[in-house]
Amino acid sequence: MGKYYQPEIETASREEILRIQNEKIVKQVKHVYENVPYYRDLMDKKGVKPEDIKSVDDIKKLPFLSKADLREAYPYGLLATDLKNCVRIQSTSGTTGKRVVAFYTQNDIDIWEECTARAIVAVGGTEDDVCQVCYGYGLFTGGAGLHGGSHRVGCLTLPMSSGNTERQIQFMMDLGSTILCCTPSYAAYIGETLAEMGYKPEDNKLKAGIFGAEPWTEEMRRNIEESLGIKAYDIYGLTEISGPGVSFECEEQRGMHINEDHFYAEIIDPDTGEALPEGSKGELVFTALDKEAFPLLRYRTRDICVLTREKCSCGRTHVRMCKPMGRSDDMMIIRGVNVFPSQIETVLLNQGYTPNYQIIIDRKNNSDTFDINVELKPEFFSDIVSENLAKEKKLESAMRTMLGIGPKIHLVPPKSITRSEGKAVRVIDKRKLHD
Repeated sequence: MGKYYQPEIETASREEILRIQNEKIVKQVKHVYENVPYYRDLMDKKGVKPEDIKSVDDIKKLPFLSKADLREAYPYGLLATDLKNCVRIQSTSGTTGKRVVAFYTQNDIDIWEECTARAIVAVGGTEDDVCQVCYGYGLFTGGAGLHGGSHRVGCLTLPMSSGNTERQIQFMMDLGSTILCCTPSYAAYIGETLAEMGYKPEDNKLKAGIFGAEPWTEEMRRNIEESLGIKAYDIYGLTEISGPGVSFECEEQRGMHINEDHFYAEIIDPDTGEALPEGSKGELVFTALDKEAFPLLRYRTRDICVLTREKCSCGRTHVRMCKPMGRSDDMMIIRGVNVFPSQIETVLLNQGYTPNYQIIIDRKNNSDTFDINVELKPEFFSDIVSENLAKEKKLESAMRTMLGIGPKIHLVPPKSITRSEGKAVRVIDKRKLHD
């Protein structure tokens, strides 16, 4: 199979990529306008009609979509086909309890799996490989995405899901896994556990890892590569657009190639919404060029990054994006889960607390720690330890239900969280996520 899954498209000329994009955007805008009343209203308000979009150069005329739109249109408001044509949903946690629900036709799944197959082949994957998928299965896109891509390539696929590290290692060693797919922090943990069990990096058969769903540094990449004896590659995606495989690293490990025949990327000024010239740092915006069921146009990812068209020695011609360098909103990614302060405030207010809190995130032993200090109202304050412990446990349970991840709650006395200029510092992130 070589180093490309679909060589004709992955190495297509710039002119050919543009021809594909121009053809697809005209069809897609018409499809969305005719089938999604929510987006049609946005277009009408902006005075844009489908016939105004003749190429991707005209994409800037279209209105943006944001997470707020997804919340407002939940669950079916952005669906562009009959439900009977959909074969699956995937989901990610929402900002205020409403989840993002993305729909897929069989064709959408096929395209998504092609994209993740390209990522697997880019790291050296072939039908002779054993691909161990330790991303979560279920509503989360990680497991399903890499699982499908692994099948496409013809790898022996181990659908391990996350957790149960002893079993992960037993299968890895017994079945000779060669490609590992999981979050970078879990890869680091597997590396540590192998060392504790007395294994050396050369004792396993792994050659490559495909790691995504959370931020990680070059230093962490080097540590993972050393502990597992592999090359560690980045992958990017988001449920709203399809899942992992929107872009992926090649052997160069110098940015992720965006699958431009399916996704059109822009960089905008996060404050003004104006498109920025190539090479500028700004907010990444994606348009799904051929999604049938859930085709988002100009979706604001809130990820800050840079695009480059510098020639890549791997031979792929698709534009590359750097690792996201931060966000233009207040979202945090903790253990691969999207967490917003607004979600935490919602739980606190529902439980009768004031919204005076502080989130402290750190990374210990390559795993994120997540603590929330919550100020008690004076009338709730108690010196009885058991009473406070019971309140903390109740709040932890409510947070886990809302966030899908369990923080450690610490109830603290009234006015004990430091304020600066009257405002508390809400988030203290001690992780070193950027070099």
